[in-house]
Amino acid sequence: MNFNKVIIVGNLASDPEARTTPSGQQVCNFRVATNRVWKDRNTGEQQKETEFHTVVAWGKLADIASRFLTKGGLAMIEGRLRTRSWQDQTGNKRFRTEIVAETLQLGPKGVKSSSGERPATEEKDNIPVIEEGNDEIDVKDIPF
Repeated sequence: MNFNKVIIVGNLASDPEARTTPSGQQVCNFRVATNRVWKDRNTGEQQKETEFHTVVAWGKLADIASRFLTKGGLAMIEGRLRTRSWQDQTGNKRFRTEIVAETLQLGPKGVKSSSGERPATEEKDNIPVIEEGNDEIDVKDIPF
């Protein structure tokens, strides 16, 4: 059996970038930062490590991500890993590993966009959200 599943909860490192492919399909790219916090065994000091993830959403999910996600906002993305390869202009083979989003949960309601305004649509009330508690999210509190 093979299994390719990724779940991340983090803050957007940039505003989503939406576009339409030549075939007319919507696609949205954005980056999510996740933090790992631990205590150093030797010093007892708290350590923090940030990892940045590239996320790609397609279709209706791309539309929702581009309209409702903003830099700094909290989101939970569930999807699968995909590694693409291509040759750059100098002939070197390049690789990029991305998360292809399959589901998305937005952060807490009432968070304003980077422009300072909430999206003017009634659909925002139908989109599930993660309730923000403290600065850290406990894995056992994720609803699945």
